[in-house]
Amino acid sequence: MRAEINQLELRSIQTSLLLTGFTLLSSGCTVGPDYRAAEAPKVSAYTNRAIVTIAATDSPGGAAQRFMQGKDVAAQWWRGYGSTEIDRLVDAALAHNPSIASAQAALHQAKANADAQRGSYFPTLQASYTPSKQRNAVGTISPTLTSGDPVYTLHTAQLSISYVPDVFGLNRRTVESLAAQEDSQYFQLEATYLTLAANVVTNAIQLSLIQAQIHCNEEIIAAAEKTLTMLKEQARLGFSSGLDLSAQETALAQARLALPPLQKQLDQTRDMLAVLTGEFPSDSQIDGIDLATLTLPQELPLSLPSSLIQQRPDVRAAEALVHAASAQVGVAIANRLPQFSINGTLGGTATGFSRMFSAGNQFWSVTGGATQTLFDFGTLKHKQTAAEAALDQASAQYRSVVLTAFQNVADSLFAIDADAKALQAAIDAEKSAKKTADLIRRQFESGFAGMPPVLAAEQAYQQARIARLQNQAARYTDTVALFQALGGGWWNRKH
Repeated sequence: MRAEINQLELRSIQTSLLLTGFTLLSSGCTVGPDYRAAEAPKVSAYTNRAIVTIAATDSPGGAAQRFMQGKDVAAQWWRGYGSTEIDRLVDAALAHNPSIASAQAALHQAKANADAQRGSYFPTLQASYTPSKQRNAVGTISPTLTSGDPVYTLHTAQLSISYVPDVFGLNRRTVESLAAQEDSQYFQLEATYLTLAANVVTNAIQLSLIQAQIHCNEEIIAAAEKTLTMLKEQARLGFSSGLDLSAQETALAQARLALPPLQKQLDQTRDMLAVLTGEFPSDSQIDGIDLATLTLPQELPLSLPSSLIQQRPDVRAAEALVHAASAQVGVAIANRLPQFSINGTLGGTATGFSRMFSAGNQFWSVTGGATQTLFDFGTLKHKQTAAEAALDQASAQYRSVVLTAFQNVADSLFAIDADAKALQAAIDAEKSAKKTADLIRRQFESGFAGMPPVLAAEQAYQQARIARLQNQAARYTDTVALFQALGGGWWNRKH
């Protein structure tokens, strides 16, 4: 009978604690500002002049491009370049680059912190057991003893329940802030994916450009060596002067001088790609990429300006930080208000382990408390002021990120337009320079022109070839920049 009464007492204590706590919780309020997502900028275009179609040019990498208003960005946009080596490099980078693992760990940490704080919504239950060896003073008897022995072992077991009602929303705002920080880390992870993919593709295109420049330079050296051999023969026969021979030797030396820097750039770009894919440079095997075989995406997605802030992961991350800062203002305000707590204990103590909860050996208590800071020299007030300033800072940083996002898109559009025109001009310049160089070389071989005009024409042609290659590569990298500026299609990726 007594055991049933004890169970009823325990249930009564637990029920009282829960009812009291949830009553206070349900009647409480959440202080501080309620966060509202920022509205999309009221702009209808990215640029101050329309750019609709990029005309085609008669050259590899010179395909016409059209901007498709409202078209979605593909998750694996880099596959549009038609290079299996680029696809392999990007896949390897996304799987093995340490920055991805670091961003994932940061996200897991933020999620764990938010989940841990959510535990404060509920009561905390703790159990303790404390055995102790004791000796009473001579002539005294412990009330818990049944034998009256001065030396005895005392067993104490206790169940404690504590609960802090969230009357003014302190815990809710803290959870809100941590959840927003978790969102920020998620979007930072997406930004890491996007930046990494863009860096790999850009460096792969750069690698192909350097390889093309090296091939071009090797052809220039071979042609210069052929001309020098011919001049030596003419000088032997008395048809060329020593000045012509010296000038050609100088031209050959200059052509050879341009090769080592290109080789250095090639090796360093390969090293960069190795590190981006999570490998040591000594272990990496990167196949050559032929610039002429790359496919230029012809239909370019162009998201609506109103959608950009939802697509850019850096903008979403900055917005989440504004949300977190807003919640922290509520935390600072709640800390200035009374804090309530409820605690209950139920236990037993006896010299025998099996008698701890016997009649007369039990104890219990229920206590409630309220704490209010009355004077702290303005500490809590200044903390609230600091939280409000942090919110203003986060809001200003968010606006800056939004402006930069729109600038990135506009810059990419202008670059695509300008570099397409530059490629056409470079092609025209190369054709003209080649025609001039061929004419002057034939005149030289016929004896109607000296070596200086030949060297000048050859140098102009070489510079035109390199300019054409550079502008050809620029069209590919400009398109990469546009995909990156539009957010990279992370929302279409299967997680």
